[in-house]
Amino acid sequence: MKIQFLGGAQTVTGSMHMVSVNGLNILLECGLFQGRRAEMYERNQKFTFDPKEVDILLLSHAHIDHSGNIPNLVKQGFKGKILATAPTVDLCKLMLHDSAFIQEMDVVHVNKIRAKSHLPLVEPIYGIKDVEACLDQFEAIHYNDSITIGNQVTATFRDAGHILGSAGILIEANEKGKKIRLGFTGDLGRPDTAILRDPDPLRDLDYLITETTYGNRFHTHTGDPEEELANLINKTAQRGGKVIIPAFAVGRTQQIIYHLHKLFDQDRIHDLPIYVDSPMAVKATRIFQKYPDFMDRQTKRIFLDDHLDPFKFKRLTYVENVQESKNLNQLLVPAIIISASGMAEGGRILHHLKNNIEDPKNLILFVGYSAKHTLARKIMDGEKEVRIFGEPHHVKAEIKTLDYFSAHGDRHGILEYVDFSNPVKLKQIFLVHGEPEQANTLIDAFRSKGYLNTTYPELGSVFEC
Repeated sequence: MKIQFLGGAQTVTGSMHMVSVNGLNILLECGLFQGRRAEMYERNQKFTFDPKEVDILLLSHAHIDHSGNIPNLVKQGFKGKILATAPTVDLCKLMLHDSAFIQEMDVVHVNKIRAKSHLPLVEPIYGIKDVEACLDQFEAIHYNDSITIGNQVTATFRDAGHILGSAGILIEANEKGKKIRLGFTGDLGRPDTAILRDPDPLRDLDYLITETTYGNRFHTHTGDPEEELANLINKTAQRGGKVIIPAFAVGRTQQIIYHLHKLFDQDRIHDLPIYVDSPMAVKATRIFQKYPDFMDRQTKRIFLDDHLDPFKFKRLTYVENVQESKNLNQLLVPAIIISASGMAEGGRILHHLKNNIEDPKNLILFVGYSAKHTLARKIMDGEKEVRIFGEPHHVKAEIKTLDYFSAHGDRHGILEYVDFSNPVKLKQIFLVHGEPEQANTLIDAFRSKGYLNTTYPELGSVFEC
């Protein structure tokens, strides 16, 4: 068995790894590399392998940094199946279309500027037609079913608890009489997260590839996070302000809606209007509503057993068209506005930040991870002036972060997950999908627990089992 680290190595974007065994080339993920425009275009267009030689793609979940370059993979000759859970298949159809649309619109803007300077026009990494061309290759599989994918090679998907349909993937191979169990966490969720079931760990492994997004930190919430959320909302409403929540359209938005629904039903928050202003989030929520069987026992007990929809209640309004979104700027009463993107790098959230960040009555509430250099991170880190749509804005609103709502396991969660494999049997741990400051601190922690062969592979590195 050979493992090649082709993306998401020493970074958190563009996840992609190749496993070769028994003449089979298995691609784990095909994420979109996101960064500066020129580098993004170069990295995503030019694979370091021939897509025609890939036999099968195993996809852990639908987030674009894990699935976003599939249309380009197919465009360049990949003909195999793409295995994923049913919710992941549906979410990918939504998110890949959105990714292509954004790229096409972005290129229109860029080419107007280039044409004025008599520069060559550019093409998007892929377009809507490329997304349509790849969708027939998706095949939905069930959790815990062992699927034969090649000569004495099977794959099993187990619930990762990260977003709806997310999975850790177990590859089992019998190679020349030698049995190998390779685990890949995808993005690892955390226990007791609303809506989702707890992660179902991959056990008794010989090799493990694990994400390390929060590898150097612990989730810091104390007490009751719902009570903290309620207190922040009520305090803001009492002073006549709005609560602006930048949230990822898939996963985080639905989680926040769930908690607000509970708080509203229990009369723990003021009777104020709640708006979800993100077309992507609205469509993603419909997919969540389609898969109640993927939700945890608490969600079933509180809502589903009584035939209630966790994502629909009296004070909640889903905003889809542009005019309705613009009308929110004229609100003169306290309200909650949830909008994408979570890192405030694009989308309707920018308009809401522009219109509300300079009013001290308002609250900007962050509920998840934000990468370095993003607008969300700058605000979270306390910068007093930020640029929105190229214009400076003074940060006068109250700023709060509740990392309880993060969908990633923290340092403790990662270490605990690995404990399901014996240090003697687990020959090698590979740390991916994390910046150096997150991953490097885990190496000593793993080694102190007896997992001596723990590495942080570089992009392009190869390991032979």
